[in-house]
Order: sequence, then structure tokens, then C-alpha cells
Amino acid sequence: MQLSNRTQELSPYIFLLSSIPSPDKSYTTPMRTALSLLRSLSTSLPKHRRRRLLSQPTFSLFKPHVVNPPRISLFYTRSAEQSSVSNSVEQLAGENENLDFGKDNDFFQFDASFGSNVDSKNKNLSPSLDVKELDELPEQWRRSKLAWLCKELPAHKPATLIRILNAQRKWVNQEDMTYVAVHCMRIRENETGFRVYKWMMQQHWFRFDFSLATKLADYMGKERKYLKCREIFDDIINHGLIPTEYTFHILIISYLSSSNHGCLDEAFAIYNRMIQLGGYSPRLSLHNSLFKALLTQPEDSSKQYIHQAEFIFHQMVTSGFKIHQDIYSGLIWLHSHQEKIDKERITSLRAEMELSGFKETKEVLISVLRACSKEGDVKEAEKTWKKLLNITHTIPYQAYVYKMEVYSRIGEHMKSLEVFRGMQEQLGSVSTAGFHKIIKILCKSNATELAESVMEEFIESGKKTIMPSFLDLMNMYFTLEMHEKLEDTFFKSLEKCHPNRTLYNIYLKSLVHFGNLQKAEEILREMQSHEALGVDTESCNTILKGYLDGREYVKAEKIYALMKEKKFHIEPELVENLERVLSSNQEVVKNPIILKLSKEQREALVGLLLGGLQIESDEKRKNHVLVFKFNEDSNVHKVLKRHIWYEYHEWLDSSSEQFTTIPHSYFGFYADQFWPHGQFTIPKLIHRWLSPRVLAYWYMYGGYKTSSGDILLKIKGSEDGVDRIVESLKKKSLTCKVKRKGRVFWIGLIGRNSVWFWKLVDPYIVRDLKDVLMPGNVLSDLKEEARNVDFDRSDSDYSEDDNL
Repeated sequence: MQLSNRTQELSPYIFLLSSIPSPDKSYTTPMRTALSLLRSLSTSLPKHRRRRLLSQPTFSLFKPHVVNPPRISLFYTRSAEQSSVSNSVEQLAGENENLDFGKDNDFFQFDASFGSNVDSKNKNLSPSLDVKELDELPEQWRRSKLAWLCKELPAHKPATLIRILNAQRKWVNQEDMTYVAVHCMRIRENETGFRVYKWMMQQHWFRFDFSLATKLADYMGKERKYLKCREIFDDIINHGLIPTEYTFHILIISYLSSSNHGCLDEAFAIYNRMIQLGGYSPRLSLHNSLFKALLTQPEDSSKQYIHQAEFIFHQMVTSGFKIHQDIYSGLIWLHSHQEKIDKERITSLRAEMELSGFKETKEVLISVLRACSKEGDVKEAEKTWKKLLNITHTIPYQAYVYKMEVYSRIGEHMKSLEVFRGMQEQLGSVSTAGFHKIIKILCKSNATELAESVMEEFIESGKKTIMPSFLDLMNMYFTLEMHEKLEDTFFKSLEKCHPNRTLYNIYLKSLVHFGNLQKAEEILREMQSHEALGVDTESCNTILKGYLDGREYVKAEKIYALMKEKKFHIEPELVENLERVLSSNQEVVKNPIILKLSKEQREALVGLLLGGLQIESDEKRKNHVLVFKFNEDSNVHKVLKRHIWYEYHEWLDSSSEQFTTIPHSYFGFYADQFWPHGQFTIPKLIHRWLSPRVLAYWYMYGGYKTSSGDILLKIKGSEDGVDRIVESLKKKSLTCKVKRKGRVFWIGLIGRNSVWFWKLVDPYIVRDLKDVLMPGNVLSDLKEEARNVDFDRSDSDYSEDDNL
């Protein structure tokens, strides 16, 4: 997190005259007494070690004598790449409908000995760094001031620390501040040292010091503060220098230690630059750490890193390292998860394993079976199955599933059913993935009776996530034009599962296909009235086709008006017929339609902005993009994500890897009001816009409910802006309290105020979230930051938090 250096906004720090000496003041105290105070700030190391820092060879910091680091002719900037999101916006909207719920999380299992290798090479760490002691400085007043700064700065919060440093600008120089930063590192106050360093960079006398920057970056990395470490790392490169090998190493490990989204991609980017830019040969432990981090990602995330994994493997081979068995196994595992299987590469890796003296483990053989299932290679699958039987008596359920898939690839669905029955006999029960796979295979083969029989077993087993199998059955019935069975399956699915838009669309399509428009209209109205479902492009095009085929032109015009309002795409084959119907009204069917936000969309957008929605603008601030960020671990955000897609789908950019809107000038008003300078600001007129719908979307997107049923609303901004919101809520008879945690404010509605707040926003809360967000229920996915906000005090507390 960058430290603010807008010193003009900071008031001077005023302190007692007696607390710090003046350079013009004469001292009557003996020199020995003064020096005793200075020495008290030094470490208690033996005399021969006082001038050394971190047990490194020394050189004078005030007369820099650094081994010149490599320089680069081109300045590199930090990569803006983010990890890709595999699904498009359309898929995100229906993720609860199209997911294979039976697919268990597939993680690669590492051996306990993996990563325990000790590097044989003795690597140099950071450049040596040495500073003088205070008693070596010629001016006594300077020694006293530096001693005072070293004592005071670590005890203060960031804002106060900056004010103190700003008050010293008239007399400090780079040597003074270097001593303070180094002293902070000595006493392990690395955060303070970082802030001192950042302050130094803003001064006119600052000259870049490679040794100091490297040492500070290494300390930030050791504490796993990868953002601060990366900031200094980039600063080194921007000065035309190449960071040390250890700085590269510690930054990569720091990224790997974080589970935040995108950190793994950043770690790989730094690793590539370490080799290509720095010319370094990373140590074995770093290769192993990267490989392990890659393979411990969920399957859908891991499989996209196949080229990076091969690059790591190549580097290990060319560096002459002894490769662990799990590296071979992991590469085969990755290749088996690819859409297009590279059989030659898998064969060569298995051969290399054998040459290295490694036997094929159960995990390797299962990976080979997985590859065979995608290729339909029955011969290799049977051979691998026999090997699997020779090394284990308990074959994992995944192997049965892959063997079923192998036979289905060649059209032998009865063979797949035999494997399924064998799974029941050998394991005593069938996994959810096993039921899903065999039902999918039987439905694809149109084996209706067998599929129905297995489905009955699936339902009787009591296993969850049976929705995918209902979808397979209904698609089979639709293909075979068995409407009655499709209808029975539809209503049975409603008894066993939550409503699902894909199921409704299949049933609606079947009703239209058989000409039952009256029933189709009822289903469409039911979808419209259910917030978790809603209508989409597919359902509207289906009913429009039914109206046009049935010559229900008045109804066709109405559904066209709905599609026009929702900005839904009209299928090309329907456009010609629709134009003929509307020609009497001289209305032209246009696709796409000019985008414009409705009143409800505008209000919801204000609430989302208060809750944390971001706006990105181009350089000329003509076009703006809304960036939606969701907590994937939050059940509330999962539901809200689908709802927002439905409400704003015509604005969303389906080509983007993020959940964002298309660039548009229409968002200029919101950018000017809420993000005028690239930072969120609470508008001065916010009190006019706090409607119940605005508050509802703020609560859903950026609010939390405590275990006691109180409601907290999170917001960033200034105290003045928060005060305006609090006063506006008071006018609505809502008394609230405010707590500040760093730059974040929490507005708390406690006790009866939470109940009154709920009554105000209830009509605008998404239906599936009402039971979760209603005061009195415990929210299971409550974040720790909200849990730590204490509203016990009667008065609003704007006190700062240490974690700015």
C-alpha cells in the first residue's frame, strides 16, 4: 500500500521545545551525559560488532562504495496482467446451472519429501550495508535530533509519522534519514523504515541508494509484505539497475505465500524476469516452491499453467538439478487435464521417469487414465487399469469414472454401465461424480430406461447436487420429443433442487415446440416473478418464436418490447418475420439498441458505488468502465453476482476476463461524482441520493451482518462525507454509530435501528438473500474485518487504526 506524500495537506507537527534541542541552543550538560542517551539507542552488541548491520561485510554508507549492480538499458514497468477468468459473462450468469456439480475437487497430492531439498550452492544475499554510530557525527545537536527521531517514529501511526518528518525538512539530509531507516531495520521496525524510505524519495536531495533499497526490499519480502517489496523492486529496475538474485527470490516466495487472486501470476512473471532480465539461475528450492504452488491450485486454474510448468521443468533440467518424482507426476497430471491431450509428451515423461529409477505411482496411472478418457484410447486404458490393479487393491473412484468415459467415447455405453456396477461392488457405494457420469453417458446414448433406473438409484442414495443429471435427462427427452416425461422430470427436479433457469428454458422450449403457448406463458411469468431466475435472451427468443409461429402478433409485439427494454439480442432467423409483423406500425427492428440506464439501474449503481464498485477512466476521461469485484467465498456475493449480471447484462463486456462493463461515456456522471481523481470520494450531494434501493444495494455489496444481528455498512472516504451520510440516515429515523479502521469507515446500525433499516430496504433486497441478510440471523460468511469492529461505546469513534 503506497504511503500518501501530499505534505501540503498535512498540518505541521508541533512538539514541546524541551523535547528536542535546537541547533542554536548551547548546552551546559556534560558531553558524557549527552552521549549516554545516544548510546542507549544503540544495540547491546559487542563493541567490535556495533558498526555492522546484519552480519555482512561493511562499507561506508555515507561514502557509498557498492559493488556496481548490473544496469539495464530499457526500463521495465510492472506487468498489469491478471490471471485469466475461464468463463465468459454469459457463463458467469449461469454458473449455478451449468457447473458439473459432481466433479470433486481434483488436487495433486505431493509426497512428504517434496521440497525438502537443500541447495548446494551458497548464494550471496543482500549487498553489505554499514552505517556510522551517532557518536561519530560531528554535531551534537544533530546526534540528539536523530536519537529523538529513532525513538519517536516507531511509536507513532503513519499519519503522525509523516507530520513529524515534514517538520524536520529544514535540517535533515540523506545521510540522516538513511541512518534512521537502518536503525528501524535493526530493531525490526521494518514498516517504519519503509515509510521513512518513501518519505526520503519525495525530497529534493534524495539520491537513489541501491544497497539501502535492496536491504529494505528483502526485509519486506521476509515479512511477506509483497506489495511493499514489489514497490521497491520496481523502483530499483526503474533506476536502470537489476535487483540481486536474493531479492528476486524473496519477492517470488512472498507472492507465493499469499492466497490473493493474481499473486501466482505475479510470482511467475517475476520468475521469468529473474531468468531473462537478471540472467540468474534460480535455486532448486524456488523451482520446487513454484511447481508446488502451481499444482495446488484448483484444477480449472492449474491446467492453464501447462506452459509455465514446462518452462520450470526445462530450467531444472538445464541447470543440472536432480528432479523429484513429483515433478514428473505433476507434469503428467497437468497434461492429462488439457482439452487437447499431448500423448507423445506424456509418453516421453513416463519414459524419463523410468530412466530416473522412479516407479509409476497410483496418481500417475490415474492421470494416464484421464488422458485416455479424453482420447477414447481403450487399449492404453485397459493396460493402465491392469497396472493399477497390481499396485493397489482399492482403486479410487476417479479411475472408474475415467474408464466409463473411455468406453462411452467409442459408443459402448453398456461397457460403461458394467464399470459403474463394478464400482458399486468394489467400493460399496458410488460417488456423486460416478452417478453424473453414467447418467450423462446413458442419456447421450438415448438409453431412456437405463438412465431412468440409475436416476432413481441416485435420488434414493440421498446424495446432493443432482441437478446436472436432471438436465441430462431433460435434454434427452427433448431430443426424443418425449414431452410428457420431460414435464414429469421438470416438476420432480423442482421438488429435489432449487429453481434453475436452464431447466426452465428446456421446459419452455418443449412447450413451445408442441404448441402449448398458454402453459409457456405461465412458465415465462413464473420466471419473471422469481428473482433468482428471471428471463434471459434464450427464454425470450423461445417464446417469441412461439408467438410468431402461432400468429400471435400482438403478443409478439409485447415480448419484443420486453426484449427491447432488456436489450436482449434477437435471433437472426426471427428478425425477418418480426419486421413483417411490425411494418404496419412503421417500426424498425434494430439490434443492438441504444444503451441507457433505467431509474432502477441508476439507483442500484449508486448503492454499488458506496459498497465498493470501482470506476476506471481513460486518459481523457471520456469513456469509463465499471469494475465489479466479488468475494468468491461469500454466499451473498455469489447470488448478487448473478443478479447484477441479469440487471446489467447489456452493459457487460463479454470479451473481458474480468466482470466489467463496456467502456462508455454514459458513466461520466458517476465517474465525476464518485471517482473524480482515480480515487473514491463521497459526493457532496450524497444525502439527496440515499433512497431505500440505494441503501439495499449498498448493504448487499458492501455490508455485513454481525452474529448479534446488527448491520454494518462499509465505506471509504472522508470524515465529512461520512458525516453527511450519518445525518441523512438520522433524518430517516436511523441512528447509527461510526468506527474507523484505517481508511475504512464502518457505519453501524445497532439493535432496533437495524430492524428499522431492514424494513426500509426489504422490498429491494434480492429474494434469495432475504433470509441471510435479515437482522437476527447469523451470517456464515462474515468477514473477520467486520467481526473486529466494536460499537460498544456510545459515541461515534473516528480514531485511526494502525493498518493504514
